[in-house]
Amino acid sequence: MKNRTKRRLIGGIAIAAGALGTAGAFLKKRNVRTKRPAKPVDVWARPGMHVTFRAELMPGREGDDRTFRVKELLPSGRVLLHGVDGEHAEKEFEPVQ
Repeated sequence: MKNRTKRRLIGGIAIAAGALGTAGAFLKKRNVRTKRPAKPVDVWARPGMHVTFRAELMPGREGDDRTFRVKELLPSGRVLLHGVDGEHAEKEFEPVQ
């Protein structure tokens, strides 16, 4: 074999080995993700729970007037409330005790 042919052959083998290594690492990493147990979701509110809007968002209203019941928890972490339109985020409410 000519020297040029040997270099091309060795270069091709090196590229193929790198591609196989990369594919193996990708498949191994994907397998590890699917085998992990699901982490419990940290939820700040639950349906039926009472939440109170911060006073800055509803000035001039007492705490009872700013308190609403959670209707539904959305996958995004936002909530729908009974008696209030729209989606609301955790930071709009007073801290849960």
